[in-house]
Amino acid sequence: MSMPTGRRVLVAGLGVSGAAAARVLLARGDDVVLTDAAEPAVLAELVDAGARWLGPLSTPPEGVDLVVTSPGWRPDHPLLVAAANRGLEVIGEPELAWRLRIGGGPGADGAGEPAPWYAVTGTNGKTTTVTMLEAVLQAGGFRAVAAGNVGRPLVEVVTARDADGRPAYDAIAVELSSFQLHWSSSIAPAAACVLNVADDHVDWHGTFDAYRDAKARLLRLAPVAVADAGDPVAASLVARHRHPVTVTLGEPEPGQLGVRAGALVDRAFSSIPAGELLAELEALQVRGPHNTVNALAAAALARVAGVDAAAVGRGLAGFRGGAHRNVLVGSVDGVDFVDDSKATNPHAAGASLAAYPRVVWIAGGLLKGADVDPLVAAVAPRLAGVVLLGRDREQLARSLARHAPSVPRTVVPSGDHGAVVTDGDSATYGDRVMREVVAAAVRLARPGDTVLLAPAAASMDVFTDYAHRGRAYADAVRELG
Repeated sequence: MSMPTGRRVLVAGLGVSGAAAARVLLARGDDVVLTDAAEPAVLAELVDAGARWLGPLSTPPEGVDLVVTSPGWRPDHPLLVAAANRGLEVIGEPELAWRLRIGGGPGADGAGEPAPWYAVTGTNGKTTTVTMLEAVLQAGGFRAVAAGNVGRPLVEVVTARDADGRPAYDAIAVELSSFQLHWSSSIAPAAACVLNVADDHVDWHGTFDAYRDAKARLLRLAPVAVADAGDPVAASLVARHRHPVTVTLGEPEPGQLGVRAGALVDRAFSSIPAGELLAELEALQVRGPHNTVNALAAAALARVAGVDAAAVGRGLAGFRGGAHRNVLVGSVDGVDFVDDSKATNPHAAGASLAAYPRVVWIAGGLLKGADVDPLVAAVAPRLAGVVLLGRDREQLARSLARHAPSVPRTVVPSGDHGAVVTDGDSATYGDRVMREVVAAAVRLARPGDTVLLAPAAASMDVFTDYAHRGRAYADAVRELG
């Protein structure tokens, strides 16, 4: 489905993806109207480019042909409900990008084939896998870029042209969230991966089944579907696919990528019956079983793209990982301090905690309706102590009382009234809270322990975002030194 020009398009939400969508639509010559809860900083630029600002809306204006919504807007937003009731199509920025990819983007003149998408979703590990995939595709000689829910908006990437007017990229490593997939209908990646599906974002989707089904939308039109064999939900989704591929931490069977004698091995795409060695585990710069799964998934998608085994190995070995994802930020008096602020749900926190034998765990924030009992029960034997913060800290405290009653814990009251920008001394409220949290963790830790920030929760009750939370943690650790 391509995009005819000259339509009247309502862009709802002017964050990074919404603003990018508006720019591209304006460059095409579409009539673009804008709405958001408040005037964003980017508004003047978009109005100067020809868009019209309508302010907050509860119903679409007359004459609108299409609504492009922000991933932050829930399906029950009155404007989106009204659009649906009127029969208007509502899509997200990735779906818009897919339609522009196959015709009608600014500068598109039919020269060159559009770049295939190699797409990843999942509750956890998406960003690591997609940026790994970007590195592997580049090692294989592709002009590749990571985009979507990570990196640049997809509408910018698919409409980018080189000096000859051809598409700027040969392959796109695409990260898609469940929010984005909810508003997508025609995206057909060359290969798609659902890494895992665990309890998360139920507050947005309404039910776990709706969340799972949004993830599954990515697989419908993909010729190859990849999943972690160790995740029962993801594995069940790809099992019904016409070309399923799974990855495993064990010895791979035919149709799998896995681990043999400390090396990553491909038995899904190799013509060698015993499989082809891709990389030694010790060559990977990112550690932990979950990152091994991420590497195998990235390798599977790259193999669909035609990257040879040697280039897969080079790309994986050269990958250094991202900020706030299991990063050692300091060691003080024999105690390691690790920042995994990106662990914003119980599933991610569990993967992080599994990488360390004895942990002082920093946890809490906004749990978004997630059940923490299975996580706490699973990690209780590893816990040397717990420091709790954030609005939903008492839910974690009750779970710890049930499953880890002998583990000492400290509660730092915080997050009950939302994040405060400053406390009057140039430090943010979150920085001050984190200093108290780290001081409490130091009192619980002993030499050989790991103090791990893996909150299992979102951050916006105390911090601007998970990156701010991670920076505040690293700053507090540096002050110990």
